[in-house]
Amino acid sequence: MKVGARVFKTGIAIVIAIYVATAFNVPAPVLAGISAVFAVQPTIYRSYRTLIDQIQANIIGFLIAISFVLLFGNDPLLIGLAAIITIVINLQLKNENQLTISLVTLILIMEQQDGNFTEFAFWRVAAILIGILSAFIVNLVFLPPKYETKLYKRISTTTDDILQWIRIGSRSSTEHIMMKKDINRIKENVTKADSLYALYKEERETFRKNTVAKSRKLVIYRYMIATNKRSLDILKRLHRFENEFHQMPEDFQIQVHHQLDLLLRKHEHIHLKFIGKVKPGLMLEESTDTYNKQLLIDIVKGFRLNTDEDSPVHYHMVTLISSMLEYGDYLEHLEMLVNSFHSYHKSENKSIKINDDDQL
Repeated sequence: MKVGARVFKTGIAIVIAIYVATAFNVPAPVLAGISAVFAVQPTIYRSYRTLIDQIQANIIGFLIAISFVLLFGNDPLLIGLAAIITIVINLQLKNENQLTISLVTLILIMEQQDGNFTEFAFWRVAAILIGILSAFIVNLVFLPPKYETKLYKRISTTTDDILQWIRIGSRSSTEHIMMKKDINRIKENVTKADSLYALYKEERETFRKNTVAKSRKLVIYRYMIATNKRSLDILKRLHRFENEFHQMPEDFQIQVHHQLDLLLRKHEHIHLKFIGKVKPGLMLEESTDTYNKQLLIDIVKGFRLNTDEDSPVHYHMVTLISSMLEYGDYLEHLEMLVNSFHSYHKSENKSIKINDDDQL
């Protein structure tokens, strides 16, 4: 089990919040620690948005609680009514994500208490705000996330897994259950890559030139993920139609193997080019031994010409070849994006290097 940066940040935020609240003699400093838990976010931008939204939610809960207690009292029925109003106002302001903190503030202020109510309410809100601000500072200063590195590593690992299984699955009878489990695991990795992409997209750059370079990288990463989905589709079809594929004539299998190998090599070549291990603009060796899109199209046409009736086996093979054609189109576009990225924007793209020792 790996302990991520967010776990450490949460612990640090709680400690800082309680210490600060204690230093200012805030009653019930533990409330600062509790509010810090709600405020820790995976990115600095989300932390900033959470800070704004939670301050707004706290003010709403504070004002409604003060109004109800001063005007009507703090009977449990009144607390319930105040909670309903708080929910409605937050929903109207499209701040539904912070409903919990708003309601917590409301209930903490409206609970039974002795002494000066206004002072009591002020200190309760102060404790919660200290927790929110502590979490924001921790997000800003401690362990800044490297989502680009995590994203590329996730994409790269997923690509390696898919290409390895395609090579194995197209040539031999694999363990069906084991391959199915790995396909499910790969699907989860693709979903995680989508999540990391969203987090990386949210991160804000300090300088404009970095923002422009990042926008270009976002396009490439999006196409990398999309290309992985196309290759995963080929793997799923090879797995599902394994028996049908091996029933096909040997020359058909050889042609498909060969074209798949060329596509997989091209995919690997593009990734090496992206991280700078292959010279930008360098293409795979030009020879007769290159990916032949027209050959795959001719195979499909041959099915139509050489069969008197539709064959389920042929139909399944047509879907496989269609997936290969789509995969090839995505690879061509991805390679064009990577070549353009390195050829025309060299000065802005120095941060593209990914160290081999960077970990997920």
